[in-house]
Amino acid sequence: MAVPKRKTSKARKRARRTRKDRLTPPNLILCSNPECGAPMIPHRACPECGTIRRRNGDLLQAIVMKEEPEKAEEAK
Repeated sequence: MAVPKRKTSKARKRARRTRKDRLTPPNLILCSNPECGAPMIPHRACPECGTIRRRNGDLLQAIVMKEEPEKAEEAK
């Protein structure tokens, strides 16, 4: 079995560990809606205008409209 000849120093060990622990900034793109252009996360609805992959936010509005009556019934 292989055995290290020298002890790994604390600095070398910690430097190796930090390569995996560092944080990466979120990947942001600009909204494809020419009127909006807000920064957004890819493959998500735009937080400003609701556009999803160059489509109007009607799909998103339909989902929201379906959820609201259910919440109203639960409150009763």
